[in-house]
Amino acid sequence: MQQLPNPVRLVVYWVGLVLVRAGLIERERARRATTLAWPRIVTGLARMSKSAADVAMVGAAIGTGAIAGVGFAAPYWGMAFALGGGLASGTIALVSQAYGANRPAGQAVRSSVVCVIVLTLPVAILFHTYPSALIGVLSDDPDVVALGADYLEVVAFGVPFAGVNLIGSRTLVGTDDAWTPMVIRAGGAVLNIAANAILIFGFGYGVVGAAIGTVLANIVVTTTFATGFTTGSVPLIGSFPVTVAPFGTYFDGATIRRLLRIGMPMIGKNLAWRLGEFPMLAIVDLFGTAVVAAFVVAQRVRDLLNTPGWGFGLASSSLVGQELGTGDETTAEAYGREVIRFGVAVYLVSAILVAVFADPIARVFVDDPTTGTLSVAVTLIYATCVGIVFKGLSRTATGPLRASGDTRWPFYGQVLGYVVALPLAYAGATTQLGLAGLALAIVTLMAVPAAVNYYRFWTGKWKAISRGYRPATHADD
Repeated sequence: MQQLPNPVRLVVYWVGLVLVRAGLIERERARRATTLAWPRIVTGLARMSKSAADVAMVGAAIGTGAIAGVGFAAPYWGMAFALGGGLASGTIALVSQAYGANRPAGQAVRSSVVCVIVLTLPVAILFHTYPSALIGVLSDDPDVVALGADYLEVVAFGVPFAGVNLIGSRTLVGTDDAWTPMVIRAGGAVLNIAANAILIFGFGYGVVGAAIGTVLANIVVTTTFATGFTTGSVPLIGSFPVTVAPFGTYFDGATIRRLLRIGMPMIGKNLAWRLGEFPMLAIVDLFGTAVVAAFVVAQRVRDLLNTPGWGFGLASSSLVGQELGTGDETTAEAYGREVIRFGVAVYLVSAILVAVFADPIARVFVDDPTTGTLSVAVTLIYATCVGIVFKGLSRTATGPLRASGDTRWPFYGQVLGYVVALPLAYAGATTQLGLAGLALAIVTLMAVPAAVNYYRFWTGKWKAISRGYRPATHADD
């Protein structure tokens, strides 16, 4: 199955080959980065296609109000990934360094699972209990609030499962296996889309059907990961490179402290991204429902364009972390530098392609030009294509920082990005700057963190920080 032709793999391969011939990447490093990156990109495309399908399906079934409602619920659902993904940064740092040093990492995985459950369960309860109040913070349109609340109330049940899934995925990537999580999570996304189609159009459940499909898919993915880690393999998928004893210690104080020390700044960075979406959406709401729907469409396009970061960011974390685990800081830095070049080049190619086809892409979500949403969506997609190249730099520069445990600067960059972007968006909503202000906000929100993260990588201070997290100085069982 791994030998079947794959367009994502081919695009990544050919971009890497061009960079190798230009002398910008060493061939073996390009090969290893490609091997780890492309399955994660496919995973991201599948999962973000699911999110895009949610928006397109509810838009087709109900209209722009449903697009806006689901869009307002999206940052709340994103909290699962903010918390789980942030903590999983600690997981991949510890697992990859242990793997590079040929040491077991079961304790890091078990402690990660218990931490992510403790973090996400209260959030799930909050979302399920007060959905209308939460959506009402962002909009005063009663129809939009009702639709968003219906979606959030049900999707809340999937929050802890989504967090645990990120731990499983990062563990496998940290052990040089990006193929297995790709198959599992992409399969879950396909299941999600199929369930949505049946529940939304077949049973007429609308936004609730989209939420149920999301919850069911996350439960199936969690069950699959748990089976693989405890038994060593999953039928039709294959063997896992690492197993975890399910009845070992979960509450190991030293491991939890290390996970939190690395993961909390990344949680802060992710939360800054998600929390910043709330005032941004509230400001966009000042433009009216048509612009909100267009903005949500542009966000879904952004998420699809951002999928190379799933691959190259985690490939960088894994490869840099493994070299740091052996104490080879020079090679670790070389991997980090060259994966940055590789990832940004792929982002640039993707952005150009999407910009060329911006209008037909927007029509997938909105096919009624009389609402005004279509033309605004095209404009915001163009802005997204400019900003996403900076996002590529930000994501790939974060990889070495995450691998080394130097995770505060991505948080600083994300906060600063919103400090700059929010006033631009507000100026667009309240002055003659108009949509130009919103477009500038979209670009700067991605450009500012890129500058901060790359500067931190360039200083090299992350290499010294990594010495405090290496397996040689900490026992792991």
